[in-house]
Amino acid sequence: MNGALHRSLCCLLACLVWPLAVTAQDSEDSEEPFDPWAKPVQRLTNLPHIYIDTFTGNAITSKTTYVYARMWYVSEEDIVQFFDSLQIRGRGNSTWGLAKKPYKLKFHEKEKLLGTGYAKAKKWTLMANHADKSLIRNALTSLMGEQAGLPFNPAAKFVDLTLNDQYVGNYQISDQVEVRAHRVKVPEQDYPLDETSDITGGYLLEVDGFKDFHTSTYWDADEQRYLAPDGFNTTREVPVRIHYPDADELDPVQTDYIRDFIQHFENTLMAADFADEEKGYRQYVDSTTLANWYLCTEMSGNIDGFFSTYFYKKPQDDHLYWGPLWDYDIAYNNDNRTDRGGTSDTSLQLMKTYGYGKMRAWMQRMWNDPWFARLVYRRYTEMLDGGMEEFLNHKIDSLTQLIDASQQLNYQRWGISTRTLRERVLYSTYDQYIADLRNFLKRHLPYLKTAFAALLPEPPDDPEEPEKPETIEPDFPADSLSYYTISNLGAGTFVDVDEKSGEIWGQLRDEDAESQQWRIIPLHNGYRWIVNRLTGYALNDPTEGNPTPTTLTGAHLNVVEPDSLDVRQQWDIVAQSGNAYNLINRFSHHGLNLSGGSSAPGAPILSYTNDERNATSNNRKWRIEEVGKVAPDDPVDPDDPDNPSVGIADLSEVDYALAYDPQSGRLHFGSDDLAALTFPVRVYDHSGRLVQTFRASAGTSLASLPRGLYLITWTFAGHQRTVKLLK
Repeated sequence: MNGALHRSLCCLLACLVWPLAVTAQDSEDSEEPFDPWAKPVQRLTNLPHIYIDTFTGNAITSKTTYVYARMWYVSEEDIVQFFDSLQIRGRGNSTWGLAKKPYKLKFHEKEKLLGTGYAKAKKWTLMANHADKSLIRNALTSLMGEQAGLPFNPAAKFVDLTLNDQYVGNYQISDQVEVRAHRVKVPEQDYPLDETSDITGGYLLEVDGFKDFHTSTYWDADEQRYLAPDGFNTTREVPVRIHYPDADELDPVQTDYIRDFIQHFENTLMAADFADEEKGYRQYVDSTTLANWYLCTEMSGNIDGFFSTYFYKKPQDDHLYWGPLWDYDIAYNNDNRTDRGGTSDTSLQLMKTYGYGKMRAWMQRMWNDPWFARLVYRRYTEMLDGGMEEFLNHKIDSLTQLIDASQQLNYQRWGISTRTLRERVLYSTYDQYIADLRNFLKRHLPYLKTAFAALLPEPPDDPEEPEKPETIEPDFPADSLSYYTISNLGAGTFVDVDEKSGEIWGQLRDEDAESQQWRIIPLHNGYRWIVNRLTGYALNDPTEGNPTPTTLTGAHLNVVEPDSLDVRQQWDIVAQSGNAYNLINRFSHHGLNLSGGSSAPGAPILSYTNDERNATSNNRKWRIEEVGKVAPDDPVDPDDPDNPSVGIADLSEVDYALAYDPQSGRLHFGSDDLAALTFPVRVYDHSGRLVQTFRASAGTSLASLPRGLYLITWTFAGHQRTVKLLK
């Protein structure tokens, strides 16, 4: 295809994809109309290529003042999109002083620059990653946050960049951290405010060690002279910047509100009763995002994790939520400062002890709370058992393969063995930097497990079971091959599942309703796993926080995807008089309770007080009756090696192997005596969620499952086996 025809086709495609805007400046100041297709543009590698020309042709020298520019985006499919009259300026703090500079783009209109599933916004960032010789630390961290379950994770799209006709290297398009759909989606406040406006949220905040905010006594520039203060210091000198509401829309009453809220949180955290479950700081933190954000900071060894930290607050919600993750180019052992323990190597260090930033005082205080120590250890164990290390190494593989040609071109431009900021080690090849990154994870992730275990207030005998490692003596002789009904002793109604909501209710008896039939499966520790026949989901206590038998009661019980290792799905069945039982949840220590003892259909079944009245309150007492047997083809319990369906005593003499065909997606066992492999097999995804159960002799197909890491478990001849599979 000749060049003119190629440009004509690209022009046609671009006009179909993106509207072309011509500014008044073009029409008035140019002698001839500007022709965007007169500029030859093409990809230099497999990555998209961005060409940016400033209107003046001059370099971008300021990180506060935008200049006008034009941009051509050449996609992987060689489709050219042209953007006229966007603005560009520098960005960053330490990185702005480097030779390969980061930039911020601001479009005239909101643009869906990265396509479906990403934000539609005016502002985007071009990250140079110049201090990171691997070029992938920020992208890897975003994927780590996604894997950990953080709700907002910046985009990471790699491109090649040419600026004013000079190739400047491999860059990463990422989101501007701001309140917007697909970015940080918290409810926006009224502008302007009126007497009915709710100023309790949302807010997007940053612990900003650079104090890059203006106050009543300091202004960044003349145009900000009349802006309301958008930042403050707490009494512990933690600098907090308000990113949303935006500075030009921020009202002093909003600044006063959020400053007072954060100060109250800090005061509560530092108070004598800070660890009290009701009076302490826990009432002001969302434990899920706190644990996930903190663990990503520790797993990456981000020494600036407490120097720059994003968090946010929702309206009419007194919790602080943590994330998104941002600015990890010097993490993963990529900083040569030695003023923290006398070494620059963070492989065997905790950031709570050696990280920079005033917010570290908050984290060290939380570590003095046994609840926080258990939360961190439990969640980290879940991450490791879910394959976090394998996931990160797999993503390193895919990212380095993706940018291989681009990184080679980048280092032809910049050189690979010269220190640009504070790189801890220098190598002569890209592969050596990637090997160094892998070696850090190989040493650091196991170290964290040991370090967190050592910080537990009462180190458990079994580190895999920090919450309650002891076993119990079961009162109910459950048969895992039977179905049971569970009915309230007082009202006579039966435990039933609402298929739509998953919530548990008391309903009149319906002998044909499989939603009223439950398998009660013995677990190795004496607890019972209660699984609904209709939904296949397990009875669960959704109580939040750190409950005791008499506190945080009243949660509406539900069913969730089955995971026999989840303590919220483990139940102690305690015998009472009259052939009745209490059902006590292992996590909450609460009992199963029929709300109000109502015999009317649809009364909710709650997680409720567990005390001496268990023996006398009919609302808490339940009859359990067998109503049928599990069919031969139904999945059976893989957690009970004594289950008669597992096999016969001489199974240990059977040779077998597990095989997976990536082309067809079939997972199956091979054996000379395949009929002897009657044991059940379970497939878990990376988060520990059970996604399939099948008999070994039959095999299964994983074709419908998404790509990722899976754990395959089974019990054979009394021995439990686990295999990791990367699909």
